[in-house]
Amino acid sequence: MTTRINVGGIIIGGGAPITIQSMTNTDTEDSKATLEQIKRLSDAGCEIVRVSVPTQEAAKALKTIAGRSPIPVVADIHFDYRLAIASIEAGASKVRINPGNIGGMEKVRLVAGKAKERGIPIRIGVNAGSLEKDLYPATAESMVESAKRHIKMLEDCDFYDIAVSLKASSVALTVEAYRLAAKELPYPLHVGVTEAGTSYSGLIKSAAGIGALLIDGIGDTIRVSLTADPVEEVRAAKELLKALDLRKGPRLISCPTCARTKIDLIKIAGQVQKALDKIDKDITVAVMGCAVNGPGEAREADIGIAGGDNEALLFKKGQIIRKINEEDIVKELLEEIERL
Repeated sequence: MTTRINVGGIIIGGGAPITIQSMTNTDTEDSKATLEQIKRLSDAGCEIVRVSVPTQEAAKALKTIAGRSPIPVVADIHFDYRLAIASIEAGASKVRINPGNIGGMEKVRLVAGKAKERGIPIRIGVNAGSLEKDLYPATAESMVESAKRHIKMLEDCDFYDIAVSLKASSVALTVEAYRLAAKELPYPLHVGVTEAGTSYSGLIKSAAGIGALLIDGIGDTIRVSLTADPVEEVRAAKELLKALDLRKGPRLISCPTCARTKIDLIKIAGQVQKALDKIDKDITVAVMGCAVNGPGEAREADIGIAGGDNEALLFKKGQIIRKINEEDIVKELLEEIERL
């Protein structure tokens, strides 16, 4: 069991529910655009959002952003301790830094002191691509050693409100590093595969890495990093947590189709999935291509359809209710879901 931190009222670690994070890709100096994106992320299910603060102008805009954001805002800082202090004073709920690259122990002490004064945590972000020179090549051991060095700097400032991430673009290295960290570090872990890739390849790599760790009980908060609209990161994270039974919500099961399928199942499944993203019910919905994969194999689903010849059978808990014409499948299925 890890220690706990409080990020704007959201508890991370110590057995608290796993939280979903993402990061804006707008210009932080444009507070209007950044807030609009944060609103979209929040509506999709994001619970904590990180924004990059590369300039003093961005730090000034952060005051408006943090003050109006519907979810806690984390300031992402690199190299400049003054930006960390300005972000904390602007109302950030957490800062993400590497204590070793912001100018020495005295500057670390200033940042830690300001964070302690405001009661906000610091996330130490270790990345396999930017380790200290003496720790190359990147291995699980060298990544954890880097984290320990940064942690000690904060602990030497009497600061313990800490979270840690140890990310790599390699799934295998990421998993190995987090497994080692879980054994050796007491602090909550922010889990993700960095620079994972596009919404296709990045999703697969993230699911493999984050999923493996979560199954092992490792990880307190997650980000699925994608080269895509950040909302896609949030949708992917929600589905991953539901797939691992770590979060409730609507789950879709659907068959891969074959020659027995006589309806446009791919289109129907896509429409149902999109609709389920907006439904707050802990249910399983089945969209199956034929009677073989219908009420029988999907008998545990709360509700579902099984395709026929230009029609489908509607079933609940394996019991057939009625037939539906193909053009009405999605409409009638969603109406039945609303009645559940």
